[in-house]
Amino acid sequence: MSEPVTTADIQLIQKILPHRYPFLLVDKVHSIDGTQSATGIKNVTMNEPYFQGHFPGNPIMPGVTIVEAMAQTSAVMVGTSLGLTDGNLLVYFMAIDACKFRRKVVPGDVLEMKITTTRGKPGGKVWRFKGVATVDGELAAEAEFTAMMDMQG
Repeated sequence: MSEPVTTADIQLIQKILPHRYPFLLVDKVHSIDGTQSATGIKNVTMNEPYFQGHFPGNPIMPGVTIVEAMAQTSAVMVGTSLGLTDGNLLVYFMAIDACKFRRKVVPGDVLEMKITTTRGKPGGKVWRFKGVATVDGELAAEAEFTAMMDMQG
């Protein structure tokens, strides 16, 4: 039996997620503990397309993209743990709850997203996660979200 995968680099992430630029919002996932928890990394750069308009002269990562980055991290965790590396996994938001933003995320920041599964099991379609995003150990955002894992053909 092979060792469980505990880290996903950008090549593996792209085998799991259908997202591509400009909507691929996670650069690396590490500390993958099966389908229970993982930590995603997003290196925030001035090249992000949303900074052109959010806001000119004062670039701030939109909160919705932070939540999306947390969701992508959870999809990579589940996809990696279940061996779904053929690009057939689509994940849809069903609910976002208890979402709070605590600090601006700006170019140069490294967004670290700790994800924990609160509901879901291999073979199940509906999963629930808690995500906490930090920059340099400082809380940036947190949310609970429910997603449908749709395995295509």
